[in-house]
Amino acid sequence: MRYWLMKSEPDEASIDDLSSAAKRTLPWTGVRNYQARNFMRDIMRIGDGVLFYHSSCPEPGIAGIAEVVSGAYPDPTQFDPKSPYYDAKSTRETPRWMLVDVRFVKKTPLVPLAQLRAHPELAGMRVLAKGNRLSITPVTDDEWRFITTQLT
Repeated sequence: MRYWLMKSEPDEASIDDLSSAAKRTLPWTGVRNYQARNFMRDIMRIGDGVLFYHSSCPEPGIAGIAEVVSGAYPDPTQFDPKSPYYDAKSTRETPRWMLVDVRFVKKTPLVPLAQLRAHPELAGMRVLAKGNRLSITPVTDDEWRFITTQLT
């Protein structure tokens, strides 16, 4: 089992949207970074834990816990010319972009970025690295355990 931090803009998909979705599950659409795509395509597995992180909002931070509930499959938004995630170079025969489905586990009190930075146990978290812009980053077992037992 692996652990991940997955960022979502709450006006696009929030932890509340996930908790109220059919089967409490949403496809993680719109990833357009090759490294993040590769994490989903090559490494993520059903049952992996997810720290659901709200980004690009007044107070970014971990807003809940989810789990990966599907293997990777083509992101349908890449084929839709009306989607902001449309990719004209992607075809159904050779899709560029993949996604996984995530399911709601629980909403947590918001753990803001500043609070994450305040704990030396989390100093190595990739989300805290200067210049990190990835929407999906791995989380170590120790980081997961600290966050889920001490902060949420």
